[in-house]
Amino acid sequence: MKEFRVRFAPSPTGPIHIGNIRTALFNYLFSRSEGATFVLRIEDTDLERSSKEFEELIFKELKWLGIEWDEGPDKPGPYGPYRQSERLEIYHRFAQKLIEEKKAYRCYCTPEELEEDRKKAIERGEIPRYSGRCRYLTKEQEETFIREGRKPVIRFMVPDDEVIEFEDMIKGKITIKSDTLGGDMVIIKSDGMPTYNFAVVIDDALMKITHVIRGEDHIYNTPKQILIYKALGFEIPKFAHAPLILGPDRTKLSKRHGHTYIGQYRELGYLPEAMFNFLSLLSWYPKDNVELMSKEEIIRKFNFKRIHKSNPVFDIEKLNWMNQQYIQKSPVERIVDLAIPHLKKAGYIDEIDELRYNWLKDVISLYKDGLSYVAQIVDMAKTFFVEEVDYTGEMIEFLKSPNSIKVLEAFKGYLKDKSEITEDDVREWMKKAQKELGVKGKEFFMPIRIAVTGEKHGPELVKVLALLGKNRVVKRLDRVLNLIE
Repeated sequence: MKEFRVRFAPSPTGPIHIGNIRTALFNYLFSRSEGATFVLRIEDTDLERSSKEFEELIFKELKWLGIEWDEGPDKPGPYGPYRQSERLEIYHRFAQKLIEEKKAYRCYCTPEELEEDRKKAIERGEIPRYSGRCRYLTKEQEETFIREGRKPVIRFMVPDDEVIEFEDMIKGKITIKSDTLGGDMVIIKSDGMPTYNFAVVIDDALMKITHVIRGEDHIYNTPKQILIYKALGFEIPKFAHAPLILGPDRTKLSKRHGHTYIGQYRELGYLPEAMFNFLSLLSWYPKDNVELMSKEEIIRKFNFKRIHKSNPVFDIEKLNWMNQQYIQKSPVERIVDLAIPHLKKAGYIDEIDELRYNWLKDVISLYKDGLSYVAQIVDMAKTFFVEEVDYTGEMIEFLKSPNSIKVLEAFKGYLKDKSEITEDDVREWMKKAQKELGVKGKEFFMPIRIAVTGEKHGPELVKVLALLGKNRVVKRLDRVLNLIE
C-alpha cells in the first residue's frame, strides 16, 4: 500500500493567518487519522519579505496549537532540504530540462511591452494573457536582447485549447480551460527565483506528496500545476481545496472582522486546546455532532469526507464560549500563570513571591469561570489592583440614601477594632447588622459593594472584602463617605 504524505507550506513573510492555520490543522488531522506523514516546508523564495523571525513564529504557533510535523527544517527527512531557498539548484535543473524539451523558453519582454499587450487585449474585449511573442525567438534575436541588458524570465508553454480536469476531494470534479490561464506562465523570474506554481510542483513531486490540502483560493493554481506535473512526467497528487473562512457578514475573513492572526489569540489568553477544537469544526463536523472534544477525540473521529463545501463563519462568540469551557476545566494555577503577563503589562503587579502568588490565585479563582479569555482578568479584577475606584453619578446618588449611609457607617465602625477581615467574621456581622439596622437584601449589600469595588455586581462580597484587606476597604469607605457628604 502506498504511503500517504501531506504537507503544510507557509511563507515566513508575516504572522500566520487563521485560514492558513486551519489548512495546517486539516493536513495534520488527515495525517494522524490516515497514518500519513506530515511534512512542514518553508516557502521562503520571497527574499525581501521572508525572515528567520517569521519562520520561528511559524514553528511557535504550530507547536502552541499542538500540531507536530514528521519532517521539516528542524526534522531532517529523506526528501530535504525543507526550505525553498535551499533548493534553488533543483528548480533551475528542472527549468533547464523543460527548455531542452521545448516546453519552456526564455522571455525577454519588458514590463512596458507586457503592459501594452495587456491594454490592447482589454480594448479588444479579451481576457489579458501573454501574447507568446518570445516563444520562437531566433538565436540572433536572443543575442540582441542580451546585448541590450535585458534579463529574461523563463516561461512554461501553456497549451492552447486544452481542458484540464481534476477530481477535488471536497469540491468534486473541476474543469478549467487552458485558454483562461493567462497564457505562457513564468516559472523562473528574472532574479533567478522560481514562481510559486513551479516550485510547489517540484517540491511536492520530489517530496512524494500524495495529497495536496489547501484553501480554495488555490483552485485556479491547480490546473497550471497539473500542466507542469504532466510536462515533467511527475505523478499528479490528489487535491483538496477547503472552503475559505468568512467573517460574520459572510465576506472573506479580514482585519475589519477583528483579529485574523493565530498569535493574537494566543497572546490574549485563548487556550490552545480550545482553539484546536474550534478550528477543527470550521467546515468539518463529527457524526455524533459533539462540539467539545479533546485533540485525541478529534483525531479519532476525523474523516475527510465529512468536510463541507460551504464556507464556514468565524464566530467569535462561539470561540469565546468554547474557550470559557476549557478555562473552567483548567487548574487555577494554569490560568494564574497565563494572567501574570497581562497583569504585569497593565502595571498591576511586578515580582511575585509565594505569598503574593497565593493571594493572586484566590483573586483569579473569583473570576476564572467567567473568563472568555485570560486577558479579560485585567478589567474584571481591576478593583484588586488600583488604589482608588471610580463611581458613576448614579452610584453616588444611590450611596447618598439614608439606608446606604447607615450601612456604610456601621460597616466602618465594625472594622475599626478589627486587625484584618476574615470571611467568616464578616459573614456573621452581616447577618446581625441586617437585623439591627433594619436594612436587608440589596439595600444592605449594594452600598458596601459599590463603595468598596466601584461595581454593582461581582463575586461573593465577603470573599472580595477579605482579599482586598482591611486597610484598603477602610480607605475606600472613608473616601466614599467624604464624597457623599
